[in-house]
Amino acid sequence: MKKIVLILSVLTLTAVSNSCSDKFDEIDINPNSTDKPLTYGIFNSASKELMDNTRDEWQSGRITLPWVQYSAQTGYTEEDRYQYRLSTGVSLWSFSYRVAQDYKQIIDLNTDPSTKVQMSVYGPNENQIAAARVMLSYVFLTLADSFGDIPYYSYGNKDADFQALNINATLQPKFASQQKVYADILKELKEAAEMVDENSPVFTSGDNLFSYMENGVRVSKGIKLKKFANSLRLRVATRVKGVVPGAEAHITDAINSGLMTSNADNVGLTYENNLVNPSPLFDNFRTRTDFAISKTFVQLLKGQSGNFGLDPRLFKYASPVGTSQGEILDGTSVESTDPDDFNGMPYGIPSSLTASQTATANFFSKNILKPGYTEVLMEYSEVEFLLSEKNGWSQTNYINGVKASMEKWGVAASTINTYVNALPAASKENVLTQKYIALFMQPYEAWADYRRTGFPNTLLKPGQTANLNVPTTGGQTTYTFTSLISGLTDLPNRLFYPTSVQTLNPANYQAAASAIGGDKMNTKLIWDVN
Repeated sequence: MKKIVLILSVLTLTAVSNSCSDKFDEIDINPNSTDKPLTYGIFNSASKELMDNTRDEWQSGRITLPWVQYSAQTGYTEEDRYQYRLSTGVSLWSFSYRVAQDYKQIIDLNTDPSTKVQMSVYGPNENQIAAARVMLSYVFLTLADSFGDIPYYSYGNKDADFQALNINATLQPKFASQQKVYADILKELKEAAEMVDENSPVFTSGDNLFSYMENGVRVSKGIKLKKFANSLRLRVATRVKGVVPGAEAHITDAINSGLMTSNADNVGLTYENNLVNPSPLFDNFRTRTDFAISKTFVQLLKGQSGNFGLDPRLFKYASPVGTSQGEILDGTSVESTDPDDFNGMPYGIPSSLTASQTATANFFSKNILKPGYTEVLMEYSEVEFLLSEKNGWSQTNYINGVKASMEKWGVAASTINTYVNALPAASKENVLTQKYIALFMQPYEAWADYRRTGFPNTLLKPGQTANLNVPTTGGQTTYTFTSLISGLTDLPNRLFYPTSVQTLNPANYQAAASAIGGDKMNTKLIWDVN
């Protein structure tokens, strides 16, 4: 029977009578399970659960989306002010290890001599293994970026500190150091890319991540997986350069091994255009209107902050003021190109002030709040911004990144040309701010990049004062953004370790907390050097 494991949960076994113990194996069989499951079914289920949770109303909508100020809540703003619900962190940890277990099962099925021949019907064994290794790297990257030291599993490295995903041997796994985790993620991505057969399918059926259109026909080929693995390696190596030995060599090797070269290489999960399996934020918006575009982000896009003029992506990202929930849900909302139709929701205000602000705030647009939205894991525009950084803030890569982002969002070619022709010259600030704009709706990556670089510098910080959209009853026009977490004077540096881990794996939790400098939200990760 397949074991779905919450990796740090310790099983509490209830005593059973001796008269039943000899029949335990018979009882512990699920008659509906199979020892030869469809690997593409496991893969798609894991990928959907990953995106359902990292891009939903909780892990995304109430933590990272507002923290990087893409959004602001329209009701309860405690999470915007960093006091997130600890149960949300528990959920992020639990489902991440659950989907990691699923990806590992794909590896096991494709390496076990008793099952690998059967599994090859669903795609070449090595391509399936490579896909699982890449997605495991993606999952563990999010965990390490969010928490720090973590229990870790590696396909190709038998380090004694890598004890995760082996519930039969270790119920209370060690936490591997960030140094080891990031170094091994780089190695896993390199080896995974090298084992891919570019011209063979990843999965012979049901490839929801790596298939693409070729001559009008949707095909699955390993080349898209390989480009994703190399591009993701470039992301990770850029994050830890100067901190993890060998990262600079990985940057060069990833570039030479083949990166994404157009939006056709973007990797994302497209949800079904129905109400059965819709995108997670659309599903939430059907019943709640908790999230709006933040005012700080709108000000950046309108050219009221930062170094850029009016950004046409504003009209693609947000709905005009006054657009109703129903108009967005049924797709009838009208796209406005009048900047005066966009104010944003003031970020981090006390909950007592939200009612006075919602009438002049902007929801996300129907381009985002739709059932068939594509949640992006990584896209070509990010690669160009990474290359700009690698090449000394290259103007060419900078322009390529802006163009790719605008093309992805359907901005007209003439409008794109006008905008990029007026761009200020490439610099660290300008490139990284444009990267932040392009990473919209990918908040975990934007959060990591801010912690690493300090950009964009347009975000509202604790202690700073900002304007409300309209005067309140008492005549107040400004407010001060106040963190609800003592010691935080900027964005949070990390999440607390889950309370379940503290309870169920106390010795290793205490060791990890001590190793990283304390289980606090202002404890910096090893690459957080800004």
